[in-house]
Amino acid sequence: MNLPETIYQRSLLLPENAAAEVLAFIELLERREQQTAGADAQRRQTALAHIAAAHIPWQGKPIPDRAALYDDARA
Repeated sequence: MNLPETIYQRSLLLPENAAAEVLAFIELLERREQQTAGADAQRRQTALAHIAAAHIPWQGKPIPDRAALYDDARA
């Protein structure tokens, strides 16, 4: 029996009010997970924007086109 099935089976043994409390807790965890995922995505976007805006000199000259530099390095 996997974890969701175990949770379900155990919930069947609870009185109605306790089962409602368990459901409310599960919904709280779902909301928290969604908020955390959204915050992580926002932090990732901010970090990528910061990296994209960085200008790193290469042999004393700025890199005008990073993609081209990477393409040249791979060739």
